[in-house]
Amino acid sequence: MNIFLRLAAKLAFGALVLTQTPVHAAGSDYPLDRFPTTKLTEQAALQEGAKLFVNYCLGCHSAQYMRYNRLRDIGLTDDQIKRNLLFSADKVGEGMKIAMRVDDAKSWFGGQPPDLSVIARARASHSGTGSDWLYTYLRAYYRDSTRPSGWNNALFPNVGMPNVFWELQGSRGVVIEDVHAAKDAASKGSFVKTSVRFDESGLRSESKDTIPGPAKEGMQFLLGKSQGGQLSAAQFDDAMANLTAYITYMSDPSANERKRLGVWVMLYLCGFFVLAWWLNKTYWKDIK
Repeated sequence: MNIFLRLAAKLAFGALVLTQTPVHAAGSDYPLDRFPTTKLTEQAALQEGAKLFVNYCLGCHSAQYMRYNRLRDIGLTDDQIKRNLLFSADKVGEGMKIAMRVDDAKSWFGGQPPDLSVIARARASHSGTGSDWLYTYLRAYYRDSTRPSGWNNALFPNVGMPNVFWELQGSRGVVIEDVHAAKDAASKGSFVKTSVRFDESGLRSESKDTIPGPAKEGMQFLLGKSQGGQLSAAQFDDAMANLTAYITYMSDPSANERKRLGVWVMLYLCGFFVLAWWLNKTYWKDIK
């Protein structure tokens, strides 16, 4: 009995910690862009996102808790799934797994790429939803010749994943400004701004300037305009919104149905409340 009591106490303590401790997504202080949530209810957007996920993401990232047959919920038939999306499995009832071995992933990328089944939930933080994080991350790449892949990310500095969408987006540079208080006594009260520039080819340059105070300390990324992509900036943003919508859908495929059902449940409860109130009033009306 004591064993069960101790186990119950540990479970209760763990639940208390989970409810009291905020969860933060890893990354920099780069501000999150708001994901257009209307995409979550657009079947065309979800279908386009599924196509992008299979063609660009599924080679390295699995989604093993998502079965292909759940794509029926976004308007696709089994035949469409088999002909257009079923590349890493034999049956539509299988999960979205990959053939890449763990050893190969560690050798090529330094670690195994994460499974993306519930990544939209895992990346939620006080700064925004997991969808906001993904939408920003996919659009925050820039050229960096100092990185092994030749790419870096403003939201996820020194990320191991290259920009797999570079042909669609094109190439762009960035200016990284870091402002901090001057340390030498002669410059007391002033600030030093270090500007690191990466051009569209990833070539790095650096400059330092002393600026009078007061100034806001911190780092900011000034991303340049993409050049040479197959899509315009607006088209690329729309494509990434579609992909984010699909990844968000994967994390909770029944979310839209649950919300629709929730409306009817609330209406039922409201009607039941009115009926219960009327019955109570009728039953006690002759009792003083």
